Amino acid sequence: MQRITGDALLRAYGEGQRQFPQRDLTAIQLFQANLRDINLQGSGLSNAYLPYCNFSMANLQATNLAAAQLGDSNLYGALLIKANLVGADLSRADLRTANLQGSTLSGANLNGADLRQADLRQANLEGCNLVGAKLEGALLQDANLKGCNLFRATGVDLAGSQCDATTILPTGYSYGR
Repeated sequence: MQRITGDALLRAYGEGQRQFPQRDLTAIQLFQANLRDINLQGSGLSNAYLPYCNFSMANLQATNLAAAQLGDSNLYGALLIKANLVGADLSRADLRTANLQGSTLSGANLNGADLRQADLRQANLEGCNLVGAKLEGALLQDANLKGCNLFRATGVDLAGSQCDATTILPTGYSYGR
């Protein structure tokens, strides 16, 4: 995987380049960067600092975003199929219509995230904080929601998802109570 700096990425993006697959961007720091329509498929962005960034319509398929800071970022319509988001901070992120099918989000912070119309089928959300998340129209079939906190989340349809007694429902009660 080829290493690229944040300055080099922003410079190339500013010159019109959008294709950056399989790049090593570990621990990169980009605050409020506009990277709309970028292709970072299969890249390494673990421990990246990316709050308030615009990744709308980006290709982040199979990207490693473990422990990345993506709070308040725009990921509208992003392709995140099989992405690694373990322990990532996605608080208040805009993930409307994003495709997170088969992604691993265990332990992620999705507090107040907007996941309306997102595809979370077969995603591992075990232990996620989904407090106050917007889930209207989100697809959760075969998603692992064990240990999730869905308190005050809206539009939650748990049909076909995997929950257990450690799953906290929007009402504050445990699943199966």
